Amino acid sequence: MNHIVRPLLDECVVVYLDDILIYSRDMKQHVEHLRRVFEILRRERFYVKLSKSEFAHEKVQFLGHMVSAQGVHVDPKKIEAVRTWKTPENYAKIAAPLTNLLKKNTPYKWEPKHQEAVEQLKQALTSAPVLILPDPERDYVIEADASDQAVGAVLMQDQGNGLQPIAYLSKKLHGAELNYPIHDKEALAIIIVFKAWRCYLEGRRITVYTDHCSLKYLKTQPNLSRRQVRWIDFLETHFHYDIVYKPGHKNKADALSRPAHVAAIQVEGMNPLLKGLFTHGYAIDPEIPLAEKRHLLQWDSDIAYRKGSTKIWVPNYPPLRQLLLEEYHDVLYAGHFGSNKTLTGIAKHYYWPHLAEDVQKFVTSCDTCQRMKSSKQKKAGLLQPLPVPEQPWQVVSLDFITGLPPTTSSHYAILVVIDKFSKMGHFIPTHTTARTEEIAQLFVRHIISQHGIPTTLISDRDPKFTSKFWKELMSLLGTKLAMSSAYHPQTDGQTERLNQIVEQLLRAACKDEISKWDLHLPVLEFAYNNATHAATGQTPFFLCYGRHPLTPQKPTASATVQPAHDFITTMHQLWDRTHKRLLDIQQQQKRQADRHRNDHTITVGDQVLLDTRNLDINHLPSKLRPRFCGPFLSMGVC
Repeated sequence: MNHIVRPLLDECVVVYLDDILIYSRDMKQHVEHLRRVFEILRRERFYVKLSKSEFAHEKVQFLGHMVSAQGVHVDPKKIEAVRTWKTPENYAKIAAPLTNLLKKNTPYKWEPKHQEAVEQLKQALTSAPVLILPDPERDYVIEADASDQAVGAVLMQDQGNGLQPIAYLSKKLHGAELNYPIHDKEALAIIIVFKAWRCYLEGRRITVYTDHCSLKYLKTQPNLSRRQVRWIDFLETHFHYDIVYKPGHKNKADALSRPAHVAAIQVEGMNPLLKGLFTHGYAIDPEIPLAEKRHLLQWDSDIAYRKGSTKIWVPNYPPLRQLLLEEYHDVLYAGHFGSNKTLTGIAKHYYWPHLAEDVQKFVTSCDTCQRMKSSKQKKAGLLQPLPVPEQPWQVVSLDFITGLPPTTSSHYAILVVIDKFSKMGHFIPTHTTARTEEIAQLFVRHIISQHGIPTTLISDRDPKFTSKFWKELMSLLGTKLAMSSAYHPQTDGQTERLNQIVEQLLRAACKDEISKWDLHLPVLEFAYNNATHAATGQTPFFLCYGRHPLTPQKPTASATVQPAHDFITTMHQLWDRTHKRLLDIQQQQKRQADRHRNDHTITVGDQVLLDTRNLDINHLPSKLRPRFCGPFLSMGVC
């Protein structure tokens, strides 16, 4: 509705939900304003119910108050019960214990002065001060005060009849505010009211009355806390104000800050269905009588509150607690946040024993969260290292480097083969369109012809290595095929690392001859195999052949030749030391990796969710795709 009548807002119209209040200075102007409002309603196809409308009134009832040109008054219907109070006929009986303490032998006698006092009390209770409308051209006066647990303030103006109230404010302190020293609480009262009434105060001169004398010197104090500096910066940036000391008993805001708790805890607006669940829950919860006996509860409007708090005590009634958990977690405006934010949201208004545990259990079992959120937990399963071979070329792994520029020999890929024991590598130029038979020929020509048939061959799940031909060839050779896990290149991490080294060597060697990179591979292969490997502490060449090759840096061979038997013994000792060293490094890596993993075992019959990062689900964009799908039943464990 605000959007519909926006052109007339603050000119002649005030809107609250579906109520429209039209105000004018005289009848002629009022008719024009009505015409403009009706034109807007007709254009937007809104209908006004005549029986609920009033026209041309000098005073109207609006939102529980009487509004007129003089200001805002209390609705007479709200105070009728006080006006019709009867004279207390049993006054003597009720007040006797007190009056007897003050005066002895004084008989009760109702006199005119007593009746006059009662009438004066009635009048005082039913004659709330009229709130005047603010005049934006006049200065404002604020009286502010703070107590241990609340702050209060009155906004006033002198429009020719002395200071009259425009608005009242009373606010309970929460959290860290309760621990502020009294000086900061009094200053906080000023900050709160300036923020609340900022729309009135900006651009006008303001006089603030406080009963805390030291606040007069707030701007000139030499030692200020960070909080006080922020407050002063806020006040000085936006307002023109003076702080004046006024004793508390003369400060109208003093009464607004006195109550230790909010005056009356109301449950107006609570859904009737929800309130019915509370009522039923209180009736059947056996813990409620025990809590009352221990003075943990206070009641208001049939709703129990935690003693000394505004939090509603939720009975041990599962449907009710489940409903509250869903409202603060599952619904769209709750956001499916984690345990901490969900707990904070509920704990603002509700309390029950073991609330945090219930929230934790509810959130961790939320199906939507499990499917849609990325996992923040450690990876499941401990690291399972591959067996360490005992001598060179028993276990071999191979992979492709692709995406290279084509050479004059039509090569644009490299088949990388590495021995898992000695770390010796072979870099074989090829192309990605090579058939499985061609790859097999390269493997025989470059690996088997030089090192023999390996017992185990490790590769990824490239179609060339999963083909029927490749499997049959390895079977005929007696070589076991070991495939890496799907979408998990870390299984053959050593080859992946060697690929990076080869690419690095190529970048350095081929910066001027990119189209001839395949011609450099033999030399780069030699350089790699003649370099000491960090894992073994030896060069791959030495571990395989028991000697170092001749290089330009080593022009002559050693004149000493070791006897064959001694050479064999030395090599076996070298391999044993290398095997032990590789085992130690592997165990160290496993301990490091397992620090970031959970020892979680999946058994047959378990229900599991499947990661969707590598799945194409209904062609959804990856940003909006569920992170997990399922659940699926575990039929077997590898």
